[in-house]
Amino acid sequence: MIASGSFVRPEFVAESVNEVRAAHGLRPDPQLAARSRYLVLSPIPLSYRDPGVPVPATTHACRLYGQDLLRRERLRIPWRSRSSDLPTVYFTLGTVFNLESGDLFNRVVAGLRELPINLVVTVGHDVDPVELGPQPENVHLERHIPQAELLPHCDLVVTHGGSGSVLGALAHGVPLLVLPLGADQPMNAARCETLGVGRTLDALTASPGAVCDAVARMLADPSYRQAAERFRAENSALPHPSSVVQLFERLAKEKRPIHSDTN
Repeated sequence: MIASGSFVRPEFVAESVNEVRAAHGLRPDPQLAARSRYLVLSPIPLSYRDPGVPVPATTHACRLYGQDLLRRERLRIPWRSRSSDLPTVYFTLGTVFNLESGDLFNRVVAGLRELPINLVVTVGHDVDPVELGPQPENVHLERHIPQAELLPHCDLVVTHGGSGSVLGALAHGVPLLVLPLGADQPMNAARCETLGVGRTLDALTASPGAVCDAVARMLADPSYRQAAERFRAENSALPHPSSVVQLFERLAKEKRPIHSDTN
């Protein structure tokens, strides 16, 4: 399962799963129904889910992403002290696909550094920021910055579209420009566009000029931020994580499916 919908096709994995089930004395489950039979937890608002992939009746949403649930530290942000009146844009390709992105780092940075913004770029532990070459004063390069500390200061996130990056941004009410590279990212990009919280560019063909134009347009259009803020509010209104403990206790006691409409 991924944030926007199912990433598992039973016809491709059921045989292997059922071999494991048989080894433990369990009956075959060709449709993989057992995984959602009793209880499914969703750490995101269900509105993010693709309607074409409906959630099981046993799904319960809870608030696992959000500012109030994350460790807080004082983050030093010298680039804002120099240009605090400029919007801050954060660019990340995550921790896996950053090594499979070709020249995407260079193209995106080349386009964004021309804008009147504070640009913060994290390249990951396996990439040396020096590889991106000298940058103007408004560009701040790091291997890693805790996103929970950075996102509250951001006006826009440019990302590959991994579920963690997307949901982290939206939990803080920050819109996104998504350049999907693979895995769940195209699905997340599609949901961002449908929900009005972001735009998508082709990671293989996006030029520096196209990235620059897309970010400039998004920063000038308040509808993206407004849609992201609606998501943040919906997320904040979800039950506290302590509700998960109560669900587990109820399941252990009743030993039957916990449907969401019976809470």
